[in-house]
Amino acid sequence: MLQSARVAILVKALPQPSKTYGETVCCAGVTADGKWLRLYPVRFRHLKEASFSRWDWVRFQYGRPKADRRLESCHVYEETIEVDGELPVRERSMLLEPMIVGSAEEAHQRGQSLALIRPRNTRFTYRAKKPADIEADREAYQRAARQTSFFDAELAALEPSPFEFKFRFEDASGSHEYRNGDWEAHAMFWRHRQRTSEAEALRWMNGVFNEDYPRRGMAFAIGNMAKRPQTWQLLGVLRLDEALQSSLAL
Repeated sequence: MLQSARVAILVKALPQPSKTYGETVCCAGVTADGKWLRLYPVRFRHLKEASFSRWDWVRFQYGRPKADRRLESCHVYEETIEVDGELPVRERSMLLEPMIVGSAEEAHQRGQSLALIRPRNTRFTYRAKKPADIEADREAYQRAARQTSFFDAELAALEPSPFEFKFRFEDASGSHEYRNGDWEAHAMFWRHRQRTSEAEALRWMNGVFNEDYPRRGMAFAIGNMAKRPQTWQLLGVLRLDEALQSSLAL
């Protein structure tokens, strides 16, 4: 039986390399009453802004997936996806602040496979990938492109970023370092490199993630893997006001 949903998109993430556990493109959002939903299967073209962007409200129909037991996961009927407005900046913290948990560990204890956290003492880093790393990313994209009922040609042909982006941070359970799988960060790099230079693109990203976002308010969208639920990944880096800041602005 088909169900209908309307979510504000928070996550648009690329598959991350794993020789054992295959992952696909990940899109996820929250309903107006604060419920997470993971959209699957989704073609790579939906990660690009021409389809829908972070903070867009998206309507779709879905059924329960057969192979994914995570409660938030939906088998989306792609032809039903439609954009239905945007979540205004002034309403974002009001919707999302009540959903924030202290850590991935707390989310796991609650039975969640998607969560929002407020990281502390964050540090964005990057390093040039070795040729083997770039090839591993290519293989991850190609493997993910074959995993769904359709072949995702755009994803299979995607050229990986030549840099690996990571965040070191602290939460209620301790210190962590996560690879940044957020599509928006990788798209940010490609756009600015095309407009300026590689060095300037990296300098600009360093300013955004090490100065601007931490100063103004930042949240991480994290999620675990279907076949390895104890492993959590950074899926989205959100510019999100603290709730007090948001309420004072109204």
